[in-house]
Amino acid sequence: MPALLQTSDIRRNYGNLPVLKGINLTIEPGEIVSIVGASGAGKTTLLQILGTLDRPDAGELHIAGQNVFTLTDRQLAQFRNERIGFVFQFNNLLPEFTALENVCLPGFISGKEEDEVRERAKSLLTTLGLQSRLNHLPSQMSGGEQQRTAVARALINKPAIVFADEPSGNLDSRNAEELHQLFFQLRDELGQTFIIVTHNETLASLADRTVIIRDGLISS
Repeated sequence: MPALLQTSDIRRNYGNLPVLKGINLTIEPGEIVSIVGASGAGKTTLLQILGTLDRPDAGELHIAGQNVFTLTDRQLAQFRNERIGFVFQFNNLLPEFTALENVCLPGFISGKEEDEVRERAKSLLTTLGLQSRLNHLPSQMSGGEQQRTAVARALINKPAIVFADEPSGNLDSRNAEELHQLFFQLRDELGQTFIIVTHNETLASLADRTVIIRDGLISS
């Protein structure tokens, strides 16, 4: 089976400062990979490039067989919406929308049938234990419930890969543990692939593989 994600000599500078100095990384389907490293090592920059939110100065990135940086910005935005999911530390839910509406948004943006999107959103929220929270606003949910809603939103378009940036960084230890277990449940049930940037040593140790970024390079 071909790799799901593969980079070749990814480099990124900010002004005269080299942040990524030649990243070569391969991710297989169904893997959970954690990316760790000290602050300033280049973790977030790498995640932004892998998630196609930023373009490198040099190098290639292939996701699901697509050489993504050959796409125009418009094509890349469409690819990102359809093939990539994101979970952020502060969940980024829209406060004026219910849990169900927040989860549906990426599906609506991609042009899918409204009924189909709503049914999948309900199914995902139910799978994540939020069937009683469909019509609740984020302010009416706990931090753990908000983050699980964000996970459902990341999955709505059946992405090839989900990127999580410090997903448990804003949660207490109990909710963090539940979120960590959720990633593995989704991998087992849906075959979902996750790349997780984290400072949480427990989550990093649970991953199939840990990638250490040190001074702009992969050191392990």
